[in-house]
Amino acid sequence: MKKLLLTAVVAFCTLFASAQIMVVTTYDGDLEGAEQITSNMGIGYQATDAITAGVQKSGEEYAVFVRYAVKDDIYATFNMPTKDGSDKMQLGLGYSMNVWNGLYFEPSYTMPVKEDAVTGDREGSFNFGLAYRF
Repeated sequence: MKKLLLTAVVAFCTLFASAQIMVVTTYDGDLEGAEQITSNMGIGYQATDAITAGVQKSGEEYAVFVRYAVKDDIYATFNMPTKDGSDKMQLGLGYSMNVWNGLYFEPSYTMPVKEDAVTGDREGSFNFGLAYRF
C-alpha cells in the first residue's frame, strides 16, 4: 500500500511539473484604452498536449473555457459563462500562431450554441486574441 501511495505521489508531482500554464486575452474593440486587452484576460492549465482548461474574465462576469487541439495549431474551443451558463455557451475554432518564444497570436471564430431568446439570432463573432505559454 505504501508503494502504491508513493507511486501516485511521484506520478502526480511529475504531471504537475511538466504542466504548462497559459495566460490568454481577447481584444475588445468596444472598450477604450488598456481595457481593450485586459477586460477579457484568463488563465488556463494545459492538462495534456491536446486539452487546456481554464477561467477567463468576460466583462464583469467569469467564464470557463476548454480548448481541444484538433491538428497542429488549430483548436476547437468551448466557452461557458458562470452566470446563465447553459443559455450563453459558445463553440468555436481558432488558430494559434507562434509570434515569439511563448507568445501566440490567436484569431478565432465563436458562435452561440443556442439562439438569442429575444432576437432569435445565432450570430457568431470573429475574435483576435493573445496567449502566453509558460
